[in-house]
Amino acid sequence: SSNYSESDVSTAYWIEWFLSLKGNEFFCEIDEDYINDRFNLTGISAEVPHYQEAFALMTDNLDAEHDLDNLPDQVRMEIETSARHLYGLIHARFVITTRGLVKMFEKLRHAEYGRCPRVLCHNQAVLPVGLSDVPGYRSVMLYCPRCEDVYAPPSRRHAVVDGAYFGTTFPHLLLQVYPQLMPTKPNDRYVPKIFGFKVHSVAAEQRKQDEIREEQKRRLLVLANDEVEQ
Repeated sequence: SSNYSESDVSTAYWIEWFLSLKGNEFFCEIDEDYINDRFNLTGISAEVPHYQEAFALMTDNLDAEHDLDNLPDQVRMEIETSARHLYGLIHARFVITTRGLVKMFEKLRHAEYGRCPRVLCHNQAVLPVGLSDVPGYRSVMLYCPRCEDVYAPPSRRHAVVDGAYFGTTFPHLLLQVYPQLMPTKPNDRYVPKIFGFKVHSVAAEQRKQDEIREEQKRRLLVLANDEVEQ
């Protein structure tokens, strides 16, 4: 079902209205000049039904040629759905631009995406991430840069937000551009015990993980020393 109504949209621009809907808090506002530069939208029209009408609706440029009032309700709903999909696809491209990263950085700084549910991550702020760049695969997830794992958002309203609208690259690129956001990796981890003794199979697995981690550190150190010598 569509949450769209003319009375809602008549007092606000379409994008403002869209961003105000519950569940859409994860999105940032895409700059108007980015949307209007057709170069940035290359290839998107093939992925969006009723593209011309959806673009006109999204950019508040409806005219006699794209008048929704004269269309059957079913077609209107399809165009409204396409406008939302179009915004999401453009959003995925915008958030990995310099301007988009700035906007998402501000949202992260205020922990607008929530915090990691893992106790040993000590309320680390999380970032939205897609598990695929292909729409329709999975809903948006939350990535914790401390434990480097992903979690489902706690609110069910985000279960309908496509992960492809954020993409697989965004959170990792943001942390590359703003290295000060990169938290220290946790050394503490929960150890299962029975009557005070470590569970043998878990202890063995953790030793193996520690050995792999130490070996990776050793290799990185060797590579760094090689580069210095060159």
